[in-house]
Amino acid sequence: MTSHLHALCFDANDPLRLARFWAGVLGREMAGDSHDGIVLLPSDDTGFRIRFLSTREKKTGPNRMHFDLTSTSLEDQREVVARSLGLGARHIDIGQRPEDGHVVLADPEGNEFCVIEPGNNFLADCGFIGAVASDGSQDCGYFWSRALGWPLVWDQDQETAVRSPRGGPKITWGGPPLMPKTGKNRLHFDLAPAVHGDQRAEVDRLVSLGATRIDIGQGDVGWVVMADPDGHEFCVLTPR
Repeated sequence: MTSHLHALCFDANDPLRLARFWAGVLGREMAGDSHDGIVLLPSDDTGFRIRFLSTREKKTGPNRMHFDLTSTSLEDQREVVARSLGLGARHIDIGQRPEDGHVVLADPEGNEFCVIEPGNNFLADCGFIGAVASDGSQDCGYFWSRALGWPLVWDQDQETAVRSPRGGPKITWGGPPLMPKTGKNRLHFDLAPAVHGDQRAEVDRLVSLGATRIDIGQGDVGWVVMADPDGHEFCVLTPR
């Protein structure tokens, strides 16, 4: 039995400020939880929580994972960009071309995200968060498809994407060349074993699929820290 995607986590120097920013951009409710800290709750049953975890480490280099936000019209795209800027985002240049239709922004802590132009067929029907776009190999896409039990919805030219059978955002991997890793990723997934599941058995299953257990200085905690085939960190939580 597979785990489910419980949350996408942001390492943040100011978790409350960053949570307020993304709550305003996404229109999600912000809540506190004794287990999860500051979270944004999913807006429907296809989504996942967004957690904000405190860190003293500063951001170095581009993230290996970012949001692609969708828009329904040029006016809607401009409104999303304006709302984001008003909440503390800024325009950034990551090498996009002038003719590209998407707008590249960074949140108040420098985490990149894109506001995609209307009419993008690949993200049609995926919701406002159209994709969690990741830097990763084809093997990484295959791993996550098996890990989550989500079907591959794209597999071409070493680019891959998976999506929950219930709908919601896609998770995409852009294929080679991969960016050099400059330290612990600022964004990572939290997986939760199935209800009444066995954390150890799930960790063993993920290892058999190509993951590895890693030590990032977490100490004696209830969750298990792992890395996927491309070295992206993720956590396997204890069953609740």
